[in-house]
Amino acid sequence: MSNHGPVLEVRGLAKSIRSGSRVVEILRGIDISISPGTFAVIQGPSGSGKSTLLGLLAGLDKPTEGEVLLDGKPLTALPEDEMALLRGRKIGFVFQAYQLVPTLTALENVMLPLDLTGHADRESRERAIGLLGEVGLADRTEHYPVQLSGGEQQRVALARAFVTNPPIVLADEPTGNLDSRNGAMVLEVLLKLNRERGTTLVMVTHDDQIASKAARRIALIDGRIVSDVAARSPAAAAPAWS
Repeated sequence: MSNHGPVLEVRGLAKSIRSGSRVVEILRGIDISISPGTFAVIQGPSGSGKSTLLGLLAGLDKPTEGEVLLDGKPLTALPEDEMALLRGRKIGFVFQAYQLVPTLTALENVMLPLDLTGHADRESRERAIGLLGEVGLADRTEHYPVQLSGGEQQRVALARAFVTNPPIVLADEPTGNLDSRNGAMVLEVLLKLNRERGTTLVMVTHDDQIASKAARRIALIDGRIVSDVAARSPAAAAPAWS
């Protein structure tokens, strides 16, 4: 990715859906520009369009109007197969509900994006094992999701999101299903990887404590940006699980 200009840019983004005889506007007139390495949070009440916006940034959905640019290239204009390939290489995604494959071990789950892009080899296996070690799960590589706690499953999901070394990771309420201890653990892993790898991190969250650690806070209400302010850089802290 280029070090000059935004790594992720949104111009005039709008999303609406038809519900019976009426059109429901979910997002309207969204303009965002995010620099490389930034930790940004998207906040807002339920129904404000946060998760929809994150899905559009990931290319998981197409806008009704406007465009999403990834390193200056229009993501939304690409054919689906090219978009999927670009997404697989350059965007990691962390879901609130982990989304691990139950029949795969922790290591196999982390390696899945590499398998899908045809890059699973000995070196990538070692990278996956290394990432599981970074998130505190070196002794859980052969465990299946059912054998892991919620916090451990989300850390496997984090390792999976970072295994392709994507320049951007998008996270949708990654601590939402966790208790406070495990939530803090997962957050510290994300911040550590953001700092050490220079990965751009965009996270949807309801948690003001998490948002206070971000360099950028974007607030949505009724599908519009009502606030977009620079906060402070995440404070360096040792991971709670170390």
